[in-house]
Amino acid sequence: MGEFAIIGAGDRSYLGQVISKVDPRSVVSDVVDPFESGKRRAREMFGDQVRVHDTIADLLATRQHLGTPLDGALVTSPDAVHFEHASALLKAGVTTYLEKPMSIQTEDADALLRLADETGTRLFVGHNMRFMGVIGILKKLIDEGRIGAVQAIWCRHFVGFGGDAYFRDWHAEQRYGNTLLLQKGAHDIDVIHYLAGGYTRRVQAFGRLAVFGDTVDREPSHGLDWVDRRPMTNWPPRELTGLNADLDMEDLAQVNMMLDNGILASYQQCHFTPDYWRNYTVIGDLGRIENFGDGEGGVVKLWNRRVNMAYEADEEFPITGDFGGHLDADEKIISEFLDYAYGRIDHTRVPSAAARNAVATGVSAAWSMRHDGVPVDVQPAKG
Repeated sequence: MGEFAIIGAGDRSYLGQVISKVDPRSVVSDVVDPFESGKRRAREMFGDQVRVHDTIADLLATRQHLGTPLDGALVTSPDAVHFEHASALLKAGVTTYLEKPMSIQTEDADALLRLADETGTRLFVGHNMRFMGVIGILKKLIDEGRIGAVQAIWCRHFVGFGGDAYFRDWHAEQRYGNTLLLQKGAHDIDVIHYLAGGYTRRVQAFGRLAVFGDTVDREPSHGLDWVDRRPMTNWPPRELTGLNADLDMEDLAQVNMMLDNGILASYQQCHFTPDYWRNYTVIGDLGRIENFGDGEGGVVKLWNRRVNMAYEADEEFPITGDFGGHLDADEKIISEFLDYAYGRIDHTRVPSAAARNAVATGVSAAWSMRHDGVPVDVQPAKG
């Protein structure tokens, strides 16, 4: 039976439950979390038999004493400690699933790539949107040449529950997350790179804390401790209660990207819309495709004939799977991670270099956004 550890018992730690769902022979045997709330959640999710540790050092010492190495570990801790936690695991030779973003600084992402190379330890980065049905359809249509050569990719992301989900806890503080162009945007930046077949080389962005900075009812920062996201039904945005007193994260942003293969891209993110919507438009020299919905019941539409404002597309491709948002994609990515951890495959759908470039693009965009929209060259990975 395979044994895995969870590092950080926050929202994404439920991936540990997915492990046993996709492979009943694999279990979560250990959890690391320094907070009492995390320890309670660990036992609630994985049972009283799970070993709970304060630090990764405690985890490694316990496993050494038991004489049984871990088959892998999943880093689902807050973004600010991704580098610290992944580094410790890679140095110890533990196959590591690192939830996106890899880190909140480009230099740390580069250091993780070097460390994985130097130690030979397997690193798997959790960009699960590459496994979503909608992205598979878009990628297939592009690869088949159905819209010709791609020239532009536009993404709009309306995060309707943003105030509840990202402005109550550490996500709202730049010191812990740097920018929501990483925590949320890294998903879409990576998808843009994936669909375009290239990486951003120059970026320019604008953004501001437009709405949630005006809220009056605040609670003291909880640091990196987990905070309940609440019902996510509060409205209107300026009247939300219990937001982080130290919030300084932008709630509105727009980014322009020039890729190394000449493709132009843009990404818009808003956290105070009434609706939740993630929409990609891919424009080629023979047509365009666009998704309406990103899960079961949605559709990807393709236009490849001249027409004036046709709401009905030339072809439509229904989106299947992805019930519950990330759920189906999480099962697929964890299944691939287990294959990787057990040595059944040597290459993954998410190259670590691609995850690094999503970080570099988000970090560069945040710098531009906070310096009057000055264009910034995105530095390529070194070595």
